[in-house]
Amino acid sequence: MGLTAVVTSIVLGQSLKDPDGSLGPSWFRLPMMVLGAFVIDVVPRSLWRSRRRLTSFPSQAKAIIDEHWTRERIALVVIGLVSFYITYVSYRNLKNFLPRVNPTMHDIALDHIDKFLMFGSTPAVVLHAVLGQDVAAHVLATVYLLFLPVSPVSLIVYLVWSRNISWGYWYATAQCLAWMFGTISYYLLPTLGPNFAFPFRYRDLEPTQVTSLLQSLYNARMSVIHPGNSDAIQSVAGFASLHVGIILTLALIVQYTVRHVWLRRLMWVYFALTVVSTLYFGWHYISDDIAGAGIAWLSVWLGAKATGQKFDRHGRASHPTTSTARVPAHELEDDDLEEGDVTSTTPDSPLPSPSGPSAS
Repeated sequence: MGLTAVVTSIVLGQSLKDPDGSLGPSWFRLPMMVLGAFVIDVVPRSLWRSRRRLTSFPSQAKAIIDEHWTRERIALVVIGLVSFYITYVSYRNLKNFLPRVNPTMHDIALDHIDKFLMFGSTPAVVLHAVLGQDVAAHVLATVYLLFLPVSPVSLIVYLVWSRNISWGYWYATAQCLAWMFGTISYYLLPTLGPNFAFPFRYRDLEPTQVTSLLQSLYNARMSVIHPGNSDAIQSVAGFASLHVGIILTLALIVQYTVRHVWLRRLMWVYFALTVVSTLYFGWHYISDDIAGAGIAWLSVWLGAKATGQKFDRHGRASHPTTSTARVPAHELEDDDLEEGDVTSTTPDSPLPSPSGPSAS
């Protein structure tokens, strides 16, 4: 991804940009998230172990750091963050270059597929009629925008708190693959998305933060297509839906690595609401969401193969083939594994969960 972004920028004569967010550029946000996770990991546990006696707090904090922040854990955090940073920044820049590389849009074709699947109607018309256009708009806007922090925060959680570090490698690998496959899909089948291609269908929706986001993305796209703002980044691309792809990737990893049923079910509810929100606001066509789901399944499977995960019960459960820092691990038979190495997410043999919010 990084090499592709660099080569494309040279060919087009455009410099690469580090996209800013509400908390600053990615190179600043990600380390700050890790620092926050470190503090949350060490400070509360140190206070608990020291029974709130400040004199023993330093020794307890050192003990926790020695136990959890091993060389292998630090390597995972560094590798995971650097990989995600390069992948994500490359994704944003390649998305920005899209109008100059492949300006042909295919919205009409995908809209026809939507109408065929909806028996002549469109997802927006049906969802607006069923859910309404005011309260549902605010609820689904919150669901949609929650994606922005969930993607990096969930990565930090798995890098910092996963009890078996191969899970952290699994999720980081799967998420990077999903961003890569999503970028490829943008170039194979460029689209704007229903809200940009057919905005009249969404004019009666209650104004929400999604409305503001749509307008800002439109303005940025116009600035890139008709140069006038060199700092603008074009971020409009419909096929495939990476909201669906990334959230399904997370839901699948949670399903395989977290033992708490309520958390797994919560992730599936969040995924379902994310799918609805993409169609409700016209970010994506049905085909986009299907493609995003396919990207997630492929990314999780390839990530599992790359990081030494073994699927059980026809893919309904999994276990890591190692509890050490060796990733990927050599394939071990069940008889060769030490006691406690093999677990699954099935009720009969619950998988140990990450020792943090992702499993609490």
